[in-house]
Amino acid sequence: MDPLDVDVIVLSTATPDHLLPSTACETQARIGAHRAAAFDISAACAGWLYGLTIANGLIRSGSHRHALVVGSEKMSAIIDYSDRATCVLFGDGAGAVAVGPEGHGLLASHIQTDGRFAQLLWRPAGGAAMPSTPETQAQRLEFVKQEGREVFKRAVLAMEESSHAVLARAGIGIDEVDLVIPHQANIRIIEALAKRLAVPMDRLYVNIDRYGNTSSASIPIALDEVVRQGRVTRGDTILMTAFGGGLAWGSVLLRI
Repeated sequence: MDPLDVDVIVLSTATPDHLLPSTACETQARIGAHRAAAFDISAACAGWLYGLTIANGLIRSGSHRHALVVGSEKMSAIIDYSDRATCVLFGDGAGAVAVGPEGHGLLASHIQTDGRFAQLLWRPAGGAAMPSTPETQAQRLEFVKQEGREVFKRAVLAMEESSHAVLARAGIGIDEVDLVIPHQANIRIIEALAKRLAVPMDRLYVNIDRYGNTSSASIPIALDEVVRQGRVTRGDTILMTAFGGGLAWGSVLLRI
């Protein structure tokens, strides 16, 4: 596909290069997709699935034909390296998928948010509500803060429920899914999800041991790897599910 064939760029990031303009605008300029609309979304680790859902809606509406959906994160820029319970979990990465009306594509999606629990995983300072000052910097309030145990419990339950919701919308059972690609938050969450979905671990893709938690980049990186490795072939069904700050979560069922 020529960059000029891209009609819209949807970029998910919690670590934009600048607060203004969007990172999608800068991406558009660098790849030469000068005819495309471009915008960022912020849904933390679930952001790429949100972006894929948005792009699919734009294509199905007929307003756009080809979309580029990007997840890009530089988590090392917002991690407190004195917080050893959190900093060791994260990594930097990026992934992208071109989406069009051809082929099988997205079968069903489910996205959901509960902002009442936003402070379980957030950055208190650095935005308009609490601008950066010497005081906020001294208190290290511009780095990610996480209540790990609470996030763990809510992540497993939310991804399980979202997975069942998207399967129900598509009218297929979990046994018909060829591969599950969960957000790579940590291996305990992935193992707990596999148990609750009654799916053996060899049907879930795991790469967290190599990259850590790359937030919204984790699923597109994994998707690229399974295609390159031949783990999936044309016609296979993939279940992708993620959970992150917001709290925001979602699932997408994809037939490649």
